[in-house]
This record gives sequence, C-alpha cells and structure tokens, in this order.
Amino acid sequence: MPDPGEPLRVLIVDDEPLAIERLQLLLAKCEGVSLVGTAADGEGALRIAAAMKPDVLLLDIAMPEMDGIEVARRLAGSDVDPAIIFITAFDNFAVAAFDVAAVDYLMKPVETDRLARALERARFQLDNGKPERVHPTRYVEEFWVPDHNGLVRIAAGDIDKVTAERDYMRLHVGLRSWLIYRTIAKLEGELDPAYFIRVHRSVIIRRDKIAGLVRDAMGHWAARLTDGSEVRIGRSYVADVKAIAARG
Repeated sequence: MPDPGEPLRVLIVDDEPLAIERLQLLLAKCEGVSLVGTAADGEGALRIAAAMKPDVLLLDIAMPEMDGIEVARRLAGSDVDPAIIFITAFDNFAVAAFDVAAVDYLMKPVETDRLARALERARFQLDNGKPERVHPTRYVEEFWVPDHNGLVRIAAGDIDKVTAERDYMRLHVGLRSWLIYRTIAKLEGELDPAYFIRVHRSVIIRRDKIAGLVRDAMGHWAARLTDGSEVRIGRSYVADVKAIAARG
C-alpha cells in the first residue's frame, strides 16, 4: 500500500505492444502514478509483480496461455495482491472480473479521464481494503453492463423490470435502462425468484413493483405497477402471478 501522497506504482500487462504503448502515454497524463514495468503475458506479469510489488495492475484479459482473470486470481493469493484494473476489448468477462474484486473494468480504447477515475478508485481500495463478498447465493447479485466507453455495476435488487429486445435484455432501473446480452430464460434463472417473477415471455418484473392485477373485458390479465403503468400477463404465466395475491 502506498503512503499518502506517494505515487501509485503501476504495472501494465498486455500482449499487444501498441496497447502497452498507448497505456504508457495515458499514464504520463495522469497525476500521482509511477510506471514500474510492463509485461506481455501472464507468466511475465507474475514474475515482475513479485519483484516490483506494484500497487496497481492495468491488466488485459484476453491473453494466450494465461489470461488476465487467472493472473488476478494468483496474485490475490500472494503477498503482492495489487488493485486490479482490467482493460479489454470485450465486455463478456465482467462477471468474472467482479468475482476477483477488480477495481474497474475499462473498454478499449481507454480515454485519459476514464483511466484517471479508475486509478482514483484503486487508491481508495488500497487505502480501505478490498470488499468482501458475504452471504453467497446461487443467484446473480450484480450485473456489469456497457455504458459509454466502460461498464457500470447494477445491483440486481435495483432492477424494476426486464424487457426482451431480440437477443438482448433491457434492465430498467428507475428512469434509466441498459442493454445486456442474455436470453430471457438465462436471465430468469440468474434472478432470485423470491424477488422477481416472469409475467410474459418477454417481461420479468420485480415482485414488489406489482401494485395490483387487473382484467379487461376480453378476460386478459395485466399487472398494474407502482408507477401506474400496466404490463400484459401472458396466458401461461397468469396462475403464477395470481399466486402472489393468494399468498398476500
């Protein structure tokens, strides 16, 4: 852990020389950092980390032989244990990145201000310790979703509603929404059924958002939500949704 006011000692790990060069240029624009080395593969990263004991790793994920996730796992069990900032061209490793307590997950090409914010988070983590995951569950507790040139973390419990859009699911949180690449069947299995219920082949709703159930003149049922809107209930889901009222 660096002393207050001391620069963060940073190690860059990427199998692409141009990517390393770009990160070096970006780091030169950031205050309070010092580059202590670069590595082009996972084994090299472990060797240099053991020798230099960096505070932070800017770590690519998709590397041959040993990927960045495995590098992070090995370092977490060592006496080095730096803060990890993943930098990658792919967004499908976000859940794995969270599992190794990554500080941040940046999408290439990285912008200077976005890198600077990630380094600030790294310093905060180093000063306060890595978060611990408690009360493990088989259901997903958080999602990483694309947002501009990076990803944001969304707590599953903050999701109001999920709607399907072809091969993507839209996560509705208050007045905002984000798209995530999932099938609705997979997402239904990831969300805790104690808190979420599927009401249509293309809609999942958080149970406490359902204020009532209404039926029209044609006999079609809909869920009336706490915001006043209504969502049509698919015929095959009516019994499950009505069971909510039966348990009330």
